Amino acid sequence: MGEQVGAAAPTVRRLGVIGCGLMGSGIVEVAARAGLDVLVREIDARAADAGRARLASSLERGVTRGKLSAEDRDAALARIAFTTDLGDFGDRQLVVEAIAENEQLKTEIFATLDKVVADPTAIFASNTSSIPIMKLGMATSRPEQVIGIHFFNPVPVLPLVELVPSLLTSESTIETARTFVTGPLGKQVITSQDRAGFIVNALLIPYLLSAIRMFESGFASAVDIDNGMVLGCSHPMGPLALCDLIGLDTVKAVAESMYDEFKEPLYSSPPLLARMVDAGLVGKKGGRGFHDYRG
Repeated sequence: MGEQVGAAAPTVRRLGVIGCGLMGSGIVEVAARAGLDVLVREIDARAADAGRARLASSLERGVTRGKLSAEDRDAALARIAFTTDLGDFGDRQLVVEAIAENEQLKTEIFATLDKVVADPTAIFASNTSSIPIMKLGMATSRPEQVIGIHFFNPVPVLPLVELVPSLLTSESTIETARTFVTGPLGKQVITSQDRAGFIVNALLIPYLLSAIRMFESGFASAVDIDNGMVLGCSHPMGPLALCDLIGLDTVKAVAESMYDEFKEPLYSSPPLLARMVDAGLVGKKGGRGFHDYRG
């Protein structure tokens, strides 16, 4: 209501990213390489140092592989600053939250952003895989400026982004987010309704859980299940290896969020998945999951 029809979407130059883990660091990297001023918030100095090292390592790999020059690497790193205080996000035009799939922590962050970001037109986005955007928007006084911008891992490589507006997200917010993602970041966009799992995970998670149940039952080995889908269906990666790449903790969190919303048995986490997460066998990032990465 009251929006200027046909107005050009604002240009985002000052980006905030909350979290610099696997997903957050990827978002930071593509934004910095695109010329944006990026401020990253981590929980403490140790996590910030780890995020900085992750970014430097990824950019260095880009130089080694001929994807970017040493000058471009240095310029990207110079555009990135770190903080442990969300209060420093006052001048950000767009903030992307990329922490773990924890609804309570996410809503607390959005409530804090609402208080500290001064720009009344600033957009708050979440990289959540499954948590309803409406719940995050209602933690703020400006739900019309809250949207899901869901990247895929590894962010610098995969071209897809899901845009997920809630029932209250404004058209201007959607267009600004779309312009940001397709313009400087060079990504391709699909748009989903605000339902747990959105498009990709609504299709993917039941498939992954089915593969876990097959392994759990002793029907086939992890290697044979993965080889079956790679060699028989031309998938680039088997389902259990993909679980390991995503992180079993994330797979479990997304499944639980989807089950809470739909109560469909196909979204119910197999007991083995919960036991593996409890044991710290969360996949590639932890060294072990359905496959062993310690060597």
